[in-house]
Amino acid sequence: MLDFIYYPVSAVLWLWHTAFASVLGANSGPAWVLAIVFLVMTLRALLIRPYIAQLRFSRALAEMQPQIQEIKRKHAGDREKQALAMQRLQKESGVNVMTGFLPIIGQTLVFIGLYHVLRSFQPGHTENYVFNADQVQSFLHAELFGAPLAATLSTAGSSFGTVAAVAIPLMVIAAVATHFTARAAVARQPQPAEGAAGSQVRIMNTLSQWVFPVGALLVGPVMPIAILLYFVTQNAWTFGQQHLVAARVDPQVAETTA
Repeated sequence: MLDFIYYPVSAVLWLWHTAFASVLGANSGPAWVLAIVFLVMTLRALLIRPYIAQLRFSRALAEMQPQIQEIKRKHAGDREKQALAMQRLQKESGVNVMTGFLPIIGQTLVFIGLYHVLRSFQPGHTENYVFNADQVQSFLHAELFGAPLAATLSTAGSSFGTVAAVAIPLMVIAAVATHFTARAAVARQPQPAEGAAGSQVRIMNTLSQWVFPVGALLVGPVMPIAILLYFVTQNAWTFGQQHLVAARVDPQVAETTA
């Protein structure tokens, strides 16, 4: 049903693995590790422009909060007039609501695609989308510091110690990176407005800084090491991207909203 996602994701992974395998060997664990890392970097690079648009949208929306609150106060009893006034304000300000969702949708689709492709490397499978039988076996035997990339902490069995030595640090790094990424994003936000809208922002800030990182630790044991590697790369990219892109976008938003 989602082959339009699975095939492109597997194709990019195949391209990077082929490139690194030509240097490190077809059955090299590091070749698969690098292929996953560069897959994430490639797909995130394609999402930079939507991310910049999302950042501009969120900054502009924050600047519009006084006007939004005034519209809600003025048309408190009429949702239709509220909606029309909000549409007019967004049009005048050049704000497109959809730009706020594109990066989230893109990252979600990438994760679904990568998770499905990596979970589809199963013993007995002759192929996995663009990967042939030999490449499927190559992935199943690939290791990171002795732990199979396809292994999960919850199903490690007799290899628990080896898998835990790799999986637990990756889980902790992913959780810490999630916390500091959210913390940096919150630090750049304007002070939340008073009232229900401000309360919602504060709740989301708390969730993103504390609950989501704990969630990464809770789901980590059932995730393959390859997926944990994805999480670490994804969060590291997001953290760096926030600092580099925000420094460019914030002055531009300040000029357009002045």
